[in-house]
Amino acid sequence: MKTRITETFGIQYPILLPGMSWISKPELVAAVSNAGGLGILALGPLTPDQTRESIRKIRELTDKPFGIGCTLLMPGAKENAEVCLEEKVPVINYSLGKGDWITERAHAYGGKVLATVTTVKHAQSAVKCGADALLVTGHEAAAHGGDVTSLVLIPAIADAVDIPVVGCGGFGDGRGLAAALALGADGIAMGSRFATSSDSPLHQNVKDNVVKKDQHDTVYSPNFDGIPARYMKTPNAVKLTRKPMNFVFTAIKATQAAKYVGQPIWKILLGLFAALDKIRLLAYFGAATPKLKSATEEGDLDKGMQFIGQSQGLINDVVSVETIMQRMVAEAEAAHAVVKAKLLA
Repeated sequence: MKTRITETFGIQYPILLPGMSWISKPELVAAVSNAGGLGILALGPLTPDQTRESIRKIRELTDKPFGIGCTLLMPGAKENAEVCLEEKVPVINYSLGKGDWITERAHAYGGKVLATVTTVKHAQSAVKCGADALLVTGHEAAAHGGDVTSLVLIPAIADAVDIPVVGCGGFGDGRGLAAALALGADGIAMGSRFATSSDSPLHQNVKDNVVKKDQHDTVYSPNFDGIPARYMKTPNAVKLTRKPMNFVFTAIKATQAAKYVGQPIWKILLGLFAALDKIRLLAYFGAATPKLKSATEEGDLDKGMQFIGQSQGLINDVVSVETIMQRMVAEAEAAHAVVKAKLLA
């Protein structure tokens, strides 16, 4: 396959693994890159030392291009980004912040920058900041997708910018890849599908639940970590997203959660009393972290919460990344042939 994304990032297939905390670790990142796609390391839970160690581990496991995902809103994000720039990571994916300084420094050593966006306005801003491509996250996506579905968001943004677009949200098979290309995207990113691979560190109990559940079994709510997000539907998820977290309770939990994000307690608590809404969100996310970590790492869905996209309904087995990639390509080619036949009939 050849698209602007494969040419921009130097990869074989226009298929990306987005950075997912506690899931997009070096082994899974390398597996996706070795299979012809682009694996992106999640920096959210990492300290700068862990970030450097993870980057070097990826380079031991693959000689293919890879990326890192940096959520600029999170505490410690700038320090982690500095490490990635020092290590000259091939692709820097940033979100929830202005990345012009990252772009300038990455371009200086020949790196590429992928900006995550959910609106046309943010897409145009990222272009002005020098981004090489956009990761366009639709409403169907796991975690923090936008308000608009991929079916509408992808063509809207593709029409508004002149750089490559990667669709994210709702993609789980080759039919989705073919559809995304038809909508104007140059590639796709799949979180839930790769998270449910045999190469993924996601707990087996969660993988088994993904296979059992369908596209209806998700919850989309802003009431858990402060930002509208999509989770696996469980009794606990329904309960926890029924109403916003209590402010005092959040303060207490944030102190407990500080260790999970590798930040001092004062930095997390500062968000609870700051005037800036974005800083305040850090505390809510910090309070949510133990439950996210509990599900992802321990498989506890009775107490934990698991990010998952609506593409859950397209996931029917747990197989290797290599198998998923080859299926994707074959299915996309078959879908293209079917559509072509219908158009010419």
